[in-house]
Amino acid sequence: TNRGRVYHLKAYEIAEASRTAKGTAIINLLQLEKDEKITAVIQVKGFNPDAYLFMATKKGIVKKTSLVEFKNLHKGGLNAINLDDDDELIGVKFTDGERDMILGTKWGMAIVFGEDDVRSMGRAARGVKGISLNDGDEVIGMDTLSPNAEVLTVTAEGYGKRTETSEYRAQNRGGKGLINLKVTEKTGDVIGLRVVHPDQELMLITTEGIVIRTNISDISVISRNTQGVKLMSTSENDIVASMAVMDQKN
Repeated sequence: TNRGRVYHLKAYEIAEASRTAKGTAIINLLQLEKDEKITAVIQVKGFNPDAYLFMATKKGIVKKTSLVEFKNLHKGGLNAINLDDDDELIGVKFTDGERDMILGTKWGMAIVFGEDDVRSMGRAARGVKGISLNDGDEVIGMDTLSPNAEVLTVTAEGYGKRTETSEYRAQNRGGKGLINLKVTEKTGDVIGLRVVHPDQELMLITTEGIVIRTNISDISVISRNTQGVKLMSTSENDIVASMAVMDQKN
């Protein structure tokens, strides 16, 4: 969750429902605290000691913890990371300890560094600096790089693009990174960053609940230091709030 706690739930405990159904309030499934929100969902089939959960916070802190540390969870949840008072957990990835990680910020910066640059830590640890942020900027997305993939970036005003991963040279953890997207008043802040493949689909959801679905292959592949192209038109008081990437078979 945004407060750095981890909970577990069997998939069959969540009621299946249609696309237009409202769904079940998460508070009825997990013992969340007031104002606590889910920020990542990880599918786990076993607790391999060679697997890790890699975490990132909005203030640029990253942390890697062995999956076995989360084996004995209880309904009330456990702390996964020790957060500063003004920080929140924004993303978690399941890794094998040998991946390259990418962090993206709302003002269009991104950094790539090797996962082995972050030592494994226990659940109670705070973590280490993943990216140095300018005042007012914050991390909005984190993912693992993979071969033959691109970096997809989406903004609040519905702009987006794919960029070849080769344009993101690896750096030392804790640097300022590179320009990922040219943020302007027209584009709005970056709201999401994901590593994608052409055979996937993108779903964009606005604050007013409008949803569009498009093929990743239909999104332009352009360089880092650009603003992208229009992916979704929004009304005057509406913005893109979140994005989801899925395989086309879904």
